[in-house]
Amino acid sequence: MMQFNTVKKLLDQKFKEYNQPEFIANDPISVPHKFTLKQDIEIAGFYAAIFAWGQRKTIIAKSMELMQRMDYAPYQFMKSHVDSDLQQLLGFKHRTFNDTDLLYTAHFFKSWYNQHDSLEEAFLVKPKQSNIEFRLNNFQQVFFNSPFAPQRTRKHIPSPLQRSACKRLNMYLRWMVRKDKQGVDFGLWTRIKPAQLVCPLDLHVLRVAHTLGLLTNGKSDWNSAMQLTHKLKAFDANDPVKYDFALFGLGIMNEM
Repeated sequence: MMQFNTVKKLLDQKFKEYNQPEFIANDPISVPHKFTLKQDIEIAGFYAAIFAWGQRKTIIAKSMELMQRMDYAPYQFMKSHVDSDLQQLLGFKHRTFNDTDLLYTAHFFKSWYNQHDSLEEAFLVKPKQSNIEFRLNNFQQVFFNSPFAPQRTRKHIPSPLQRSACKRLNMYLRWMVRKDKQGVDFGLWTRIKPAQLVCPLDLHVLRVAHTLGLLTNGKSDWNSAMQLTHKLKAFDANDPVKYDFALFGLGIMNEM
């Protein structure tokens, strides 16, 4: 097992190397980067994050297909669509996410954005609670607080209550909350702090974290995500998930 200072030096170095604008083009975060309106970024980012399993090239392509179906104006589409507009969404599929799931998310977004200015508020049901575990559990409840919610769609919006690592939602939160001079993450949301975030735990991050001794088991679950984040806070208490760049980069580039 590497010593603390050795691991920190490696992760700091790789964070600087991968947290660059050049990172954007080949990553799903490139999808929301095609927009400038806050709500467009929120919606495009949400789908790109939810679709983020499998090859990144495919994730980006399917996300952009969906944006095209929404006339490259996701906020306007979601807030103003009528039933006939939903024909544009029929037949969409990415892995196990299909048009049934898509139609429900459209139902949610229309309802939400006609009452709220930002999706951030869906994670702020009880603002006094700063715990991301609590916020993710409540977000799932808010998202499926409808008699029209299909049971099958719930697997795409998991929660810590199900012991899920919630990799895709944690990645989405990183995109929306983190902000630095490099401009990869957006930092649109200010009522959740970077120090509160949990590291997205995909297979690349899991493998590298285990190799570096940051995780003691190979399980991809909520406990592992919390354990990893706790270790990363020892390196930077105010911004632990910045090391997602380093861990993912080391994994995807097969450097470790």
